[in-house]
Amino acid sequence: QVQLVESGGGLVQAGGSLRLSCTVSDRTANGYLMGWFRQGLGGERGFVAAITAESVATYYADSVKGRFAISRDNAKVTVYLQMNSLKPEDTAIYFCGIKTFEGTYEDPRNYALWGQGTAVTVDS
Repeated sequence: QVQLVESGGGLVQAGGSLRLSCTVSDRTANGYLMGWFRQGLGGERGFVAAITAESVATYYADSVKGRFAISRDNAKVTVYLQMNSLKPEDTAIYFCGIKTFEGTYEDPRNYALWGQGTAVTVDS
């Protein structure tokens, strides 16, 4: 069974930075677009960023453009999310997923495999 493990979350002051990692247990993940989503308390899982299989293209939610950067290292089967200039509204559980269904990269329903999430808290 393919497993995704996120790490790197924590508590940070507003304006600070964190780098999240998502490591996948199966190298076949290298052939798929992968994305980061976040879910606040009681909220829905919302799109943050995505990256294509060979890092040809990256996509970002408007709320994080210019502050967050997604990248991947296929040798390590790992996707990263560098988060800079963090704001209190970035506080959420962050999940990475593998997009396995047709449809937009922004829709979490198009991702069949997810990690357990890593919590990010930004203190004002």
